[in-house]
Amino acid sequence: MPENILGQLGNRVQHALRAFTAKDQKGLKLAAETYRPNPAFAIEEAIRDVGTGEAVTSFLEAKGVPGIAQKTLIRPPSSQVGPLAETERAAILSASPMRGKYDTPIDRESAWERLRARADAAAAEAAKAETATAEAREFERARRFDGNIAPQEKPRRTSNSRSDSVTEVFAKSFARQLGSKSGQAMIRGVLGSLFGKR
Repeated sequence: MPENILGQLGNRVQHALRAFTAKDQKGLKLAAETYRPNPAFAIEEAIRDVGTGEAVTSFLEAKGVPGIAQKTLIRPPSSQVGPLAETERAAILSASPMRGKYDTPIDRESAWERLRARADAAAAEAAKAETATAEAREFERARRFDGNIAPQEKPRRTSNSRSDSVTEVFAKSFARQLGSKSGQAMIRGVLGSLFGKR
């Protein structure tokens, strides 16, 4: 572990460290120096010699003062494999000091539910305000009916209008041709044939 983390540790539980190499012996010596000394035994030897289920411990005392290092036997777990029988469960619950406090389940309103309700209410209020604003804009833009119907203007008919008949289109095209030089020559020819050439 980095030294800046080790320096913040208050409660220490050190299991056996076996020192087989020079590097291991150096690490064992450094680990022993981090404990508050106990005049009853050498901490370095205790860390090296503790067996299975044993440890060298040091816990904080009153006002955060580190306690003296102690050899401690770790209590093995007292759990069982498999579920309890109903009679065993009832006996444990009846002897528990917390009996009656947690018998009835309570589903209180969670912080997530409260925040979700606030968010939903804010979204509904925003949607309502937006709808009211849109309706006000539509009302301002709308033209109020005063009973008078304005006469509709007839669309002007242009040469490009689709409503022109085939005859009108032909007549306009023919009139354009008459204005050109070839049209004038054709008129002279027609008139000359009708009245005879002089």
